[in-house]
Amino acid sequence: MNSRERILGRVRRALADAPADETPLLRDYLREHGQRTVAQMVDLLAENLADYRALVHRCADRELADLITRLLAERGSRTVLVPPGLPPYWLKASDATQVHDRAVSIAHELDRVDSVVTGCAVAIAETGTLVLDGSPDQGRRRITLVPDHHICVVRVPDQVVSSVPQGLERLDPARPLTWISGPSATSDIELDRVEGVHGPRTLEVILVGED
Repeated sequence: MNSRERILGRVRRALADAPADETPLLRDYLREHGQRTVAQMVDLLAENLADYRALVHRCADRELADLITRLLAERGSRTVLVPPGLPPYWLKASDATQVHDRAVSIAHELDRVDSVVTGCAVAIAETGTLVLDGSPDQGRRRITLVPDHHICVVRVPDQVVSSVPQGLERLDPARPLTWISGPSATSDIELDRVEGVHGPRTLEVILVGED
């Protein structure tokens, strides 16, 4: 018997005489705070993303490739990490060398890449949160945790929800979920903010609408 089995055995013995509680757990919290139009929801998302110090851009789909090219050039990025299912036209205008995500890539290799470009699974307006789920256009979790610059593309309005409960309804809990609320940051006891501790110091979010 290992330690886990011993601990669970003690818990079972301690609960042996406890009466069964058949009362259902009620979750009657609000699913969203107020009614919003799609435009208001997207504006709230942009506002909260900016409040977390993300850089927010808006464009039409036909402008996306040029915008990504400009952002990479302004950053001085010579290399860009690419998930396996990223739409090719997103980077068709960029001169940056594309580095493809590989299972054998180690952290030091990823750290040498200047930028990473991904899609997302869902964006939550009320919290300014982006959720990645490891889909082909997002890649594995580590590719957005090591490079210093992350460009994340959000489809508007398809990928935008108002609240966390609505976002959870769209997500598969069995997938590797990464929840991103602004650039990586932490604060010490003096409330001095330090960015880039465990992820990108710069997060740029592109809200892409229809042409």
